[in-house]
Amino acid sequence: MSDSSSINQSGPFEEQRRLFDLLSQETRHLVIQYLLGHPKHLMSLDELDYMIPKSKAAISDQLDTLIEAGIVDLYRYEPSENKRDLPSKFYGLTKRGVEVLYEYNYLRGVPAARALYKNTRKSSKIERHESAPRPTLPDAVRDGLSIDDEETAQAEN
Repeated sequence: MSDSSSINQSGPFEEQRRLFDLLSQETRHLVIQYLLGHPKHLMSLDELDYMIPKSKAAISDQLDTLIEAGIVDLYRYEPSENKRDLPSKFYGLTKRGVEVLYEYNYLRGVPAARALYKNTRKSSKIERHESAPRPTLPDAVRDGLSIDDEETAQAEN
């Protein structure tokens, strides 16, 4: 009988298990789903807080975990930093995040996530945040999240 403590903890399936655990936690899963559904794939903390039935602190903690894992990053839009009613910090996927989500088939759900997001009633503050200017995602992220317009139209109908 082998001693389980001697098993190499970095075996071939360890990264897969770690990513599954990362993506399956409820709040992190919701963050990813809403980022995929957002028209610009970049959301302010207030937008995420409006959509996710958790405290802002809990959402922020899970965003930090996703940032540490390289799945999400904080993108800044400096022209809005001194404007009271507009957000200047947005959360969005990284190139690695898109690659991981592709590997785990999350991107197949983008049309449905977009339709769900579009049809969600939003407060005037959240609508203002949604239409606020924001930074441009890196090309690799934008390209990885692009889907056929016909698929989007079908999901919205």
